Amino acid sequence: MKIKIIDGEFSVLKVENFKDVKFDREFCFACKSDKEFSLVVKTCDAPSDCLKREDGWRAMVIDGELDFSLIGILAKISDALANKGVALFAVSTFDTDYVLVKSRKLKTAVTALEEIGFEIY
Repeated sequence: MKIKIIDGEFSVLKVENFKDVKFDREFCFACKSDKEFSLVVKTCDAPSDCLKREDGWRAMVIDGELDFSLIGILAKISDALANKGVALFAVSTFDTDYVLVKSRKLKTAVTALEEIGFEIY
């Protein structure tokens, strides 16, 4: 299985609402729960009026569409990264999963994933 590293840095944000979010950006992951509005965007696209902000993330995407019957892919990735001391932030879409790691841990993450058989590009 292949994983692609996405160019650029990402930010994870807690925002008051989504009214000023530009959803036409190349990457914009939004989640609303009963307690918060969260947003993941490229840092250059991040709004300045957020409640909390965590910069310095790099994103990787599992290449290809993942069928819902596939089991344990994200668990395998999470386990490999945890064993190397790399925290992750995961985002899932209908077709695939994205894994974000802190920029300073990207090289370690790549090595960990290659060691369990992923091709990283």
